[in-house]
Formats: sequence, structure tokens, C-alpha cells
Amino acid sequence: MTSEPVLIHQGKVRDVYAIGDDELLLVASDRVSVYDVVLPTPVPDKGAILTQLSRWWFDQLGDLVPNHVLSYDEGVPAEFAGRAVRCRRVDIVAVECIARGYLAGQGFDAYRETGEIWGVPLPAGLVEGDRLPEPIFTPTSKVPPEQGHDEPMTYDEVVAAVGDDTAAQLKELTLGLFTRAGEIAEKAGLILVDTKFEFGFDGNGQLILADEVLTSDSSRYWAREDWQPGGPQLSYDKQYVRDWSKTLGDWDRTPPGPEIPAEVVEETRRRYVALYERLTGQSW
Repeated sequence: MTSEPVLIHQGKVRDVYAIGDDELLLVASDRVSVYDVVLPTPVPDKGAILTQLSRWWFDQLGDLVPNHVLSYDEGVPAEFAGRAVRCRRVDIVAVECIARGYLAGQGFDAYRETGEIWGVPLPAGLVEGDRLPEPIFTPTSKVPPEQGHDEPMTYDEVVAAVGDDTAAQLKELTLGLFTRAGEIAEKAGLILVDTKFEFGFDGNGQLILADEVLTSDSSRYWAREDWQPGGPQLSYDKQYVRDWSKTLGDWDRTPPGPEIPAEVVEETRRRYVALYERLTGQSW
């Protein structure tokens, strides 16, 4: 008989419940966070969209690497239906595995300052929004929000943290998954700009894919028809909320976060739904 879920952690967006000793229930909420601050205004359907998009992507990528998913339905309480996943407990590797295929966000900022992204040199003369010569692995540390912020890591620092073999696996899996996902997104007329993956070791010592995957919260997407290198791009992801928050001159990016205006909430939801429908071919 399955144990009743017990809340063990409330993250910025997800609540984590223990189911016995070997399983977890990850429940996605409608909360929105920017700069590690949870904003007080929810975005309707966000948790369900993230969960169902992860579900779709896990199915697309299952032949490349095993994942932690056990079920989206069986053993999931009715109040969490549609926005929860029952999964295996894994020993999460303390590295955020980020892949980038285009120049945007913090990657662009780093390139503009140093000509490289966290130890990965790039050609001179690139502009914001440019496609990189090839996808690159630009990991960060994985730090709980209450202890600080994730920090960029060079590949050598990953090796020092987790060892040669695990570092090589993380890089290979990250770039392999990113390449496959980028090809799938391309068929839908979308550009997968960058994303982050989380991996963990299961009870048999195998490295598997965990957490969420390729959602609007963990990834940056552009529409192919809108892509115009040389400046910021129209994003179908959380970047829209970040961009809105940058217009608030009186907010210092510390709690409490500002209320999100109704029109920003509506447009954010529209973009999340549009991405889901365009990628999956299914109506929300």
C-alpha cells in the first residue's frame, strides 16, 4: 500500500512530498520566481503546463537516458492531478547542467565582458541572439536559495567537484539531450536557446535525468520566424516576467517581490500555452 505523501520541502515553484522511503511526489504550483524571489501573483495553469510539458519531453528523450518518472496518475492525489509527478528518489548531483546554443541572457553578458562563457572561449564579433558555432556546456553550482546563488563553474571545476567520469557523463548527456531537443523544437518552428538539466544517481549507481525538463521555466525558447540577431528576442518562457521586472526601478530584487499586473499575467500564460501547443501539437 502506498504511503500518504508528506511535505518535506517547499521550493520556489515546486513542493516536494515524500512517499515512503524511496519515492517523491513533485507538485508544480502556479507560483512565479525571478532572481530567486517568489512573486506574490500566480499565473493560472502554470504548474499544470510545466508538468505536462515535462511529461511530453521525458517521452521524447527516454531512449537517450533513463529518468526518475514513475507515474503522473497512479499514486497521485486527486488535488494534485495534472500538475504532479511521482518519481524515484535519486542522489542529485550538485551541478546545474546548462547547455547553450545561442547567445542570450547571462551567457551574452559574460561573453560581452570576457569573450567567453565561463571558461568556454567563443569567436569575436558575436552579437546578442547569434547562434553559437556549436552547443556549449556552461554549468553552475547548485545552491539552495537560502544559502546564496548558483555560481558559474568551469569544466575543470566540475571535474574537481564530482570526478572525471561523472563530469564527462554530465557534459555528454547535457549536450546530447540539448541537441536532440533542439532538433525537435526546430520541427515546430522554435529555437531552443538554452536550458538546464538536473541529474542524479539512482539506487544502482546509474546517472539518470531528474526534476523537470525543457519547460518554460528551465529553458529559453524563441520562434524561428521572430529571430533577429542583434538584440533581445521575443521569448516564449519566463523571460517575459524577468523583462517586466527590470522596468521596476524601485525594486531591488529582494523579497518581498512586487505584484504582477493582470496584463503581464495574461500574456505570460498565453506564451506558456502557445509554447506547449506549438511543441506538442496538442490543444491546451
